[in-house]
Amino acid sequence: MKKSDLILALSEKEGLREPEAFEIVNLVFSGFTDALRKGGRIEIRGFGSFTVRDYPPYLGKNPKTGKRVQVGPKKLPYFKVGKELKEGINKGKPYK
Repeated sequence: MKKSDLILALSEKEGLREPEAFEIVNLVFSGFTDALRKGGRIEIRGFGSFTVRDYPPYLGKNPKTGKRVQVGPKKLPYFKVGKELKEGINKGKPYK
């Protein structure tokens, strides 16, 4: 599912015009981004949780040249799947 599919599904299910659904979806995603940027945690019960993990610098390899390069420290979002979603995928139960 793409972001545009989510917008379309929201507009159809709730009887909204697409620009309104677009604003709602963007508001939710912006809220998620802001929370993670501030070091927060996002938890959607039954679905999963998002956190930010810090990764130290390391010596990497340029795939084109094969040359060793220093890769700086970085922060990346991490998703941990929730129990209900995991069971829904493995056992075919619908998500509630």
